[in-house]
Amino acid sequence: MGITHVEVTETQPVPKKEKVVNDLSIQVATVNGSGSQTANAVLLRAIFQMGVPVSGKNLFPSNIAGLPTWFTIRASKHGYVARRKEIDFLVAMNPETAEEDVQGLRPGSAVVYDERLNLKRLRNDVVFYPVPFDQLVAPVCPDAKLRRLVRNMIYDGVLARLLGIEMEEIRKALQKQFKKKLKAVDLNFNAARAGYEFAEKNLPKADRFTVEGMDATRGKILIDGNSAAALGAMFAGVTVVTWYPITPSSSLGETLTEYMKRYRVDPETGKATFAIVQAEDEIAAIGMALGAGWAGARSMTATSGPGISLMTEFVGFGYYTEIPVVIFDVQRVGPSTGLPTRTMQGDVLSLAFLSHGDTQHILLFPSSVEECFSLGIEAFDLAEEFQTPVFVMSDLDLGMNNWMADPFPYPERPIARGKVLTAQDVERLGRFERYHDVDGDGIPYRTLPGTNHPKAAYFVRGSGHDEKALYTERPDDYVKNMDRLNRKFATASRRVPGPVLQQAQHPDFGIIAYGSSHWAVVESLDQLKQEYGLGASYCRLRAFPFSEQVKEFCRRHRRVYVIDQNRDGQMLSLLRLAVDADDVKKLDSVRHYSGLPIDARTITDAIAAKEVRH
Repeated sequence: MGITHVEVTETQPVPKKEKVVNDLSIQVATVNGSGSQTANAVLLRAIFQMGVPVSGKNLFPSNIAGLPTWFTIRASKHGYVARRKEIDFLVAMNPETAEEDVQGLRPGSAVVYDERLNLKRLRNDVVFYPVPFDQLVAPVCPDAKLRRLVRNMIYDGVLARLLGIEMEEIRKALQKQFKKKLKAVDLNFNAARAGYEFAEKNLPKADRFTVEGMDATRGKILIDGNSAAALGAMFAGVTVVTWYPITPSSSLGETLTEYMKRYRVDPETGKATFAIVQAEDEIAAIGMALGAGWAGARSMTATSGPGISLMTEFVGFGYYTEIPVVIFDVQRVGPSTGLPTRTMQGDVLSLAFLSHGDTQHILLFPSSVEECFSLGIEAFDLAEEFQTPVFVMSDLDLGMNNWMADPFPYPERPIARGKVLTAQDVERLGRFERYHDVDGDGIPYRTLPGTNHPKAAYFVRGSGHDEKALYTERPDDYVKNMDRLNRKFATASRRVPGPVLQQAQHPDFGIIAYGSSHWAVVESLDQLKQEYGLGASYCRLRAFPFSEQVKEFCRRHRRVYVIDQNRDGQMLSLLRLAVDADDVKKLDSVRHYSGLPIDARTITDAIAAKEVRH
């Protein structure tokens, strides 16, 4: 079938401004289940392989195939990796959203689209590139069943030609994607080449965006946060994993299973040195993980908000009976089912005090895939040192999207198991009281089941107990036990990872953020300085309870903006409980809760508007 020449547009009064190099955002709008995931991953990796810093955000529906999905690739010579509001290059493949997507673009943007959609009629201040996808894919892929999947590779080729992405990098990215499946590599590359050749002959360059090779990604990797967390758990020495599938945490358990099968099998016997159980529900998952932690295993589970809700009573049991366990919470939008495939920092306040009664938990806030790995390891040490559940609080954006990262360092610090008594220790001491505070730090000593000494045994009970772990309902015993638990939590504030501080020389104000918000804040700091002349100090939280450094940061600044990806300002509420009374009034809030990853412009505009009012 012949392909006729396609004009860019008949009349396009788009000013040809100075070209923009390695500073653009590409959005691919398709439908769920159309095979676009491969094409998007290849496009992202090809740009990365050219040495250009990139990040990718996948916005996909939570239910069935055929619904709209968007994938955004940001290329930034400055190294910014947060989501950007503005889209420079749109690939419009979904008839249902195409018109709305085009109308949302800024003047001077560009659109690659399926020519059947006739989008060039909508605007005359945007560059349009119509492409006959069906005509191009037919000769490349004779199998009609495969065409729907291969068709998307056409836009990779078109973009490669228009933006200057090297086709050899497209091929390398396909080889990485399909590994040893050479036929799949050839088929998809031929489709990309068909798109490239069509653009070369029929689509004269009319926009100002381009990609050129840099050397800013040498030695770096692309990985998602869930895979990084799984690696961290394995390197931490986890031996028991009990979990129940739930978006967006499922891939953590699935990936960890693959890693453990590969690296945690006895080479002589061929037997697994671990146990991974997909439980019947989240309640069973946390119950088994606690049982394993009590028995001496390094144990964990992974879940999201609805799963956390079901685990509440067992988590309180773990806190009160002092059993170590690690819980990875990959947060999503709530309440209830909410938006399962959107991101949020919505569990902060509930997890800090999860369970009924007086309960406080250690929370870790990774901001990068590197910290998903390193804090994933740290969580297991903290759980055993403090004999308590420890939460690693990731989110969908960090957990499920690919991020550029430095290779993870091999852990050199030995595993810290905390205050565990051996039979020899018990014999030397002469007595063992499970919940007695020997050292004044609130942390008691424990023994592991099976310790071969008659005085090493104790009962675990979720009801009232005294220092000897004996049942009691005496008020003074309860108060003494709860005061000790509170003392242990205060000790944790001096042991958990402290904040990362960036002190400005003459700050106008301070900013506190945590988790995946970090990357938008980094960019916002530059925007505030360049556009408004405002200098800010920055405190990135890594853990709760807060260290003294966090409180001191609030003391030093006349105003402190707390960045939250939730409606209610949950971290703001926690900080108000922790800082000095005189500093509470200094705390102000910037909140983002649309379900999309937070962007720098949202932070910049909100703070600038508040500073003007002040």
